[in-house]
Amino acid sequence: QVQLVESGGGLVQPGGSLTLSCRASGRALSSYAMAWFRQAPGTERDFVAAISASGGTTEYTDSVKGRFTISRDNTNNTVYLQMNSLKFEDSAVYYCAARYTTTHHPGVLQWYYSTWGQGTQVTVSS
Repeated sequence: QVQLVESGGGLVQPGGSLTLSCRASGRALSSYAMAWFRQAPGTERDFVAAISASGGTTEYTDSVKGRFTISRDNTNNTVYLQMNSLKFEDSAVYYCAARYTTTHHPGVLQWYYSTWGQGTQVTVSS
């Protein structure tokens, strides 16, 4: 079983940038599709971005396309979410998720992922 720990959240002004990290332990990350989801208070957990095990395929929700970039370093067992041009509505707890699969297309639904981290808070505020 892989364990996930997110880091990198914090307080940032609108238009600013943050990079979230998700470090895995227990298993090699190279056989896992990975994703980021987020949840704001009083809302459901929503898909943000996903990346296939090889890193060759990525998916993004429309609201972050062109601003966020998901990437992975399988050597260091870490997945990243680079967030630029942050907006107030990006404020949420961001969760990293994993699924043991080597298919080319990562899932975008919560049920697809079996392992979750504890989350890291991102607050966009002036």
